[in-house]
Amino acid sequence: MVAIRIAMSMSFSIATPFLPLYLITLGEHGTANVEVWSGVISSSNFLTSALISPFWGGLSDRIGRKVMVVRSSIAACVFLAGAGFSHNVWELLAVQTLAGLFGGFSAATMALVGSQVPEDKLGFSLGWLATGQLVGTLLGPLIGGAIADRVHDYRIVYFCASTAALIVTLVAISLVHERFEPPEQNRVKPSFRELTLEVLRHRTLLPLLGVIALTQVSALAPQPIIPLFVRSLLGASSAFVATASGAAIAVLGIADVIASPLLGKRSDRIGYRRVLIISLIGAAAFTLPQAFARNYGVFLALRFGVGLFLGGILPAANALAGRLFPRERRGHIFGLVSSATFVGMFLGPLCGGLVSARFGFAALFIVVGTVMLVNVALVIGLRETAVGQGRVSAP
Repeated sequence: MVAIRIAMSMSFSIATPFLPLYLITLGEHGTANVEVWSGVISSSNFLTSALISPFWGGLSDRIGRKVMVVRSSIAACVFLAGAGFSHNVWELLAVQTLAGLFGGFSAATMALVGSQVPEDKLGFSLGWLATGQLVGTLLGPLIGGAIADRVHDYRIVYFCASTAALIVTLVAISLVHERFEPPEQNRVKPSFRELTLEVLRHRTLLPLLGVIALTQVSALAPQPIIPLFVRSLLGASSAFVATASGAAIAVLGIADVIASPLLGKRSDRIGYRRVLIISLIGAAAFTLPQAFARNYGVFLALRFGVGLFLGGILPAANALAGRLFPRERRGHIFGLVSSATFVGMFLGPLCGGLVSARFGFAALFIVVGTVMLVNVALVIGLRETAVGQGRVSAP
């Protein structure tokens, strides 16, 4: 499943380095138009995925999680090919929107792994899944850019990604096994609305979803301004601004890859709440000084420190959310977790750009660090019994 997650994340992120250029070939001209359409098309997938993930997660509880992995992989195969066949930006937007509606891959993989592994390995296993997603996200743009430069045809890159998704589908069908017991037919099943209302009343899960969303906001908010901030550190005349900016973004992911499995395993031993608090405080401690960085090397080191602690947040939070409910409910729960993640991914770059444009670079890092400390307060407020035991009774 980790290998499948790497391959699928590569397919999802493969168009990142050339999307604005692809829009130009579709007939959009003018920098402003291209920038606006790039933002709209990139965010449409996150928004629709956030809305629909709980539905797909709940369905996986009834018919099986492997089925949802295969279904979402087939959808990715179809819509990635559709992006390659698009003739204008409206068609591309429609394809991206539908891809979000029929996706649910992230929730399906978490639900499948979270329902199969031993309870005392949940944090470790979800940490490896998070690492797989991040590795794919880092490799996808590199591979996509290399293919585009080689063949000089952006559509071919989408077709390659679609082929990779097809291979993932076949691998999932043949190599992934699930021990799934369908719910008893005579049992009274709560409706989707009843399940959602129960979650909204939950004293632990609801604030935890807020922590997950705010963590994504904190992680992604600085990304739009990093090239500009790096240019201010190196000087506008530097010939290495683009390379240095890429390194400042990539180093966060590299540190996350190192830390996620280790901190995920540690959280199984010392408790998810404790790892969350330590990770959030550490991430804030490395984020706030970035506001005062006047040297690129110092800034890069601080970014690496942030990545190390970010690597412990999502695996611990995901594992804690999964342990709050029995295995047969985890599809719905991880669907909600995915929704919170996508909401943060949607809002992060948007909020980061607005704050930095209004108040400057330094203010953005201070705001992001403060949001992380707010997250600490939310985690401290979680019910101690729920965290310590890994489960709670219905409120």
